[in-house]
Amino acid sequence: MAAKEATPEQIAMIEEMVAKARAAAKVIETYDQARVDRLCQAVAAALYDLKVWAELSDEAVDETGLGDKVTKRNKRNKLKLILRDCLRNKSVGAIEEIPEKGLVKYAKPVGVIASLMPTTNPCLTPAGQIIYAIKARDVMICSPHPRAKNVTMKCINIVRDVLVREGAPADIIQGIEKPSIAQTQELMKRCDLVIATGGRPMVKSAYSSGTPAYGSGAGNATVIIDDTADTPERIAEAARNSRISKTSDFGSGCSCDGNLVICGDIYDEFVAALVKEGAYLANEEEAEKLKAVMWDEEGHRLAGTVAISPQRLAEAAGFSIPEDRKFIAVTGGGMEGIGKDHLFSSEKLTTLLTLFKYEGEFENALDMMRAIFEVGGKGHSCGIYSWNDDHIDRLGKAAPVSRIMVRQPNNKGNAGSATNGMPPTSSMGCGTWGGNIVSENITLKHYMNTTWVARPIPEDMPSLEELFGDFYKDGMDTE
Repeated sequence: MAAKEATPEQIAMIEEMVAKARAAAKVIETYDQARVDRLCQAVAAALYDLKVWAELSDEAVDETGLGDKVTKRNKRNKLKLILRDCLRNKSVGAIEEIPEKGLVKYAKPVGVIASLMPTTNPCLTPAGQIIYAIKARDVMICSPHPRAKNVTMKCINIVRDVLVREGAPADIIQGIEKPSIAQTQELMKRCDLVIATGGRPMVKSAYSSGTPAYGSGAGNATVIIDDTADTPERIAEAARNSRISKTSDFGSGCSCDGNLVICGDIYDEFVAALVKEGAYLANEEEAEKLKAVMWDEEGHRLAGTVAISPQRLAEAAGFSIPEDRKFIAVTGGGMEGIGKDHLFSSEKLTTLLTLFKYEGEFENALDMMRAIFEVGGKGHSCGIYSWNDDHIDRLGKAAPVSRIMVRQPNNKGNAGSATNGMPPTSSMGCGTWGGNIVSENITLKHYMNTTWVARPIPEDMPSLEELFGDFYKDGMDTE
């Protein structure tokens, strides 16, 4: 359905916000590195404070009806990672020198950023993006998801208060208080860069705005458990991390595990370990009931069962599960259970996990992985529990995804962790597979323009023989 056109009053409001942003941009672009870093620290500290973040977490769940108040609190740890990387990198003046190439790179702000916020992460996404924007000396206008506008605006206003206390313009950060599709489209037309974190329609709209844009793709995180996870300790570790990745914020994140492809040799022991971690194994009848409340007849995901507890999910489907169960698992079978017509092989976005079994060679697991990503989630992420470097290498070569986590929860690792080297973010590009321009995490470098200054160096050109190898022939430079 086409969006209503913005009213003259709405257009005037957007134009006023952009004018305020450009005025603030003229101020922040004069700040030196120390001033910028201090602002990043002040903003991150104000939001990271658990007394503040806990209240935002509760309000986010209350307003949206999505997610889990307990595990949503843990998401504030991403702010530490983002601040860590910001403080370790330069963003003012010369940020990199390569003497042997005669190159010096200078950072410049991109200008006014329009940021489209998701309903699943209505505080973490703006918080992380604001820290990066300030670090890059940008200004940002946020368009909250209408279902989460109050809590997102509360987060933004906390930041604005911090900026004022630090002697900086509050309008470095703004938010649309009553967002609509029409207003967001008008905003995107008038800004210098769009960052769209959310569903494919939102990202497609950003790419159609005529303004340079970064978007994120859909997830359908799939993890292979191979035959080397064959000791009680390894099985327990993989099951524990699967539970962590599945249940965080009631499975609302696109990085939360959706499918496990498990080696038949260890399948029964692994499923038993999942039950020990809190899985409820749905029978065939219960699985059909779940399918009916999760997807419509055309296979579209129904919003009412997104990011809810397993108890509420079961209740919606017409059965009950014990209160101590952390998630529901359904059996997907083998390759025959994967495809567009097999809805459990698609993205779930809730506390439900699909278990697949592969037999024989590891290549069979790779074939199943490829088939799952043909259903959905291509470009986003997958994982592997393996102690076989050849298997890990083969997955790295075969998987049509931008990030692969080895022996760690996808939802903790994909967007950066203190125990891996992934750049911290809450916006993940999925490459051309997922309809995005970059196949990496959207981080500080994407918030900056870069000027390359090149000084002369001694000539760097191999001989024709070296360049053309077997194809060289005498007289190539004569007519």
